[in-house]
Amino acid sequence: MGKNRALTTVLAVSALTLTLMSCSSEKPSPDDAAAALAEGLSNADVSASSFTAGTPAQVNTELETLLAGMGPVRPAVTVAGIDEDAENDDAAAVRLAYAWDVNMDSAPDWSYESTAQLRRGEDDAWQVQWAPSVLFESLADGDRLVRTTSPGLRADVLDRNGQPLMGSRPVLRIGINKPDIPEDRQAASATALAELAGLDPAGYAAQVAASGPEAFVEAIVQRQEADGPVTPEALAGIPGALSIPDSRVLAPTRTFARALLGTVGEATAELIEESEGRLSAGNQTGLSGLQQQYDEQLQGTPGVAVTLENTSGNNIVFSINSEDGTALQTTLDPRLQSLAEGILEDEPSASAIVAIQPSTGDVLTVANGPGSEGQQTALLGQYPPGSTFKIATSLALLRQGVTPDSSLSCPAELSVDGRKFNNAGSYPAAFVGEIPLRDAFAQSCNTAFINTRDTVPQDALASAAQDLGIGVSASMGVPAFFGSVPEEADGTAHAASMIGQGEVLVSPLALAVAAASVGKGERVTPLLVTPGPEAETAGAESGSSSAPASLSPSPAPTGAGGAGAFTAAEATSLRDMMRGVVTDGGANMLVDVPGEPVLAKTGTAEFGSETPPRTHAWVVAVQGDLAVAVFVAEGELGSTSGGPLMKAFLDGAAGQP
Repeated sequence: MGKNRALTTVLAVSALTLTLMSCSSEKPSPDDAAAALAEGLSNADVSASSFTAGTPAQVNTELETLLAGMGPVRPAVTVAGIDEDAENDDAAAVRLAYAWDVNMDSAPDWSYESTAQLRRGEDDAWQVQWAPSVLFESLADGDRLVRTTSPGLRADVLDRNGQPLMGSRPVLRIGINKPDIPEDRQAASATALAELAGLDPAGYAAQVAASGPEAFVEAIVQRQEADGPVTPEALAGIPGALSIPDSRVLAPTRTFARALLGTVGEATAELIEESEGRLSAGNQTGLSGLQQQYDEQLQGTPGVAVTLENTSGNNIVFSINSEDGTALQTTLDPRLQSLAEGILEDEPSASAIVAIQPSTGDVLTVANGPGSEGQQTALLGQYPPGSTFKIATSLALLRQGVTPDSSLSCPAELSVDGRKFNNAGSYPAAFVGEIPLRDAFAQSCNTAFINTRDTVPQDALASAAQDLGIGVSASMGVPAFFGSVPEEADGTAHAASMIGQGEVLVSPLALAVAAASVGKGERVTPLLVTPGPEAETAGAESGSSSAPASLSPSPAPTGAGGAGAFTAAEATSLRDMMRGVVTDGGANMLVDVPGEPVLAKTGTAEFGSETPPRTHAWVVAVQGDLAVAVFVAEGELGSTSGGPLMKAFLDGAAGQP
């Protein structure tokens, strides 16, 4: 019995030992290792994986090299399946599903599977047999993937007639081609070409010297059809100088509506960063104006290709075709735009001419003079309107029962809470005293309008301005300042508002809208870019204002868009008074303009603290289906500084020399 009990005990212990050994010999599945690899490839960091050869850091370095040519694009990698070896439980194959958003439109467009081999290590942990083919089946040592983009054909910006206003035009790229000239003569040729092109000779010569031996170093891009500073004859006399035909997106002339249309050029580092992958180095893109605001619409969808590059050649493994851009339709009239710019070309200070078609609200010209120095004075300028605002004040008076024939008191001078107001030095003495509203308007009697301040509350003045479009936001497709009129003011502030001073601000666009509203007989909503893929959202945001950094922050618009309360009867009275400004008042220089009768109002707005004060000059006019605002920032009187410019524009619009 003792021996049997001992034997039984030994057998029991042996069985327990075998059971424990069996439990401890269960090996981990490859699932966790496969998941870690997929996550690491998605993040381009496989530090959490173990490898049969090399450290995770070494594999990360190789992975970085393989992906460097893909730019910011990285794959989303998941485990598609695991195939375990039936004959070897220390081996498995992981099928990896790759999904790339190669064109960066937030939707995967390139998908495939690759395989990674797993092997169990000495500690029973799974290790990856790394090879470039884990990333893409066809990759081998020394290969890499490279993503490139190719733009579609950039679309044109069109004028009101659907004709190209800004598009691809032939140019000549002129520079020094270094292979064509001995090194010891390159500096002399670079200097000669720079002097011819109007560049800094030393700077361009240094640029040529710093470029590679096979480089073509561009000096200037010149329109083929225009006379530029570099002629073929002069170029022929410079050794190594070369002219290469090319194309650029250009307006009819270098200055044509430049602040509005903008420019196209090579994408800057800042624009590339902001584009979130849409742009890459070397891409042409809108740099300013409409070209930048509507760049995605005009540029279209770029094509994209993924190339497997190796020493034996390049092989495209995936591609998406580009799509051409969509044209941008504007309301600009190129003839009137050129006319306006020509009229302003000698104005030394900031200046603008804005023309609108009252029947449609179409903006026909957005012209800025050279004194604006590239700023968008026409649309974004913020200035007191002076006496042109008496159109709104007169509308407010009409609504209080005053008629054009009602008598107003026009003293030579008036004091409001200790502040003196007077009329312009050229104001005719014959119209001092009791005069009808129509004469006060035609002669622009400041004191007469200020004397009615108790008749017209500030909110009524703001409401009248809104019904003419001043201070009313509109989705016209570009950033613009539509004006601002305080709804609350008293004392001297209210008095100043009555004559377009104080805190009343407008842009040339805003006054052109007001003139157009009088011409049409109802409030006009301006439009410059016809609604399209981008216009609706862009226009909505531009309803208030978006001023350049050199201008002060824009006051909020006084009101929102809508039909307004401007009536045909009110418009008739205002048109009658504006005609009187031409026949009997300060805009008499417009009386002989050919065509339909011209209606107008001049304005002079004081600004600054100098004595005598500096002045802005304004003129607004309506002739038939044309409404125009002329502005000169450093003018004299509206009649003397703005009047001749308005006459030149209306004469030119009518086809007169």
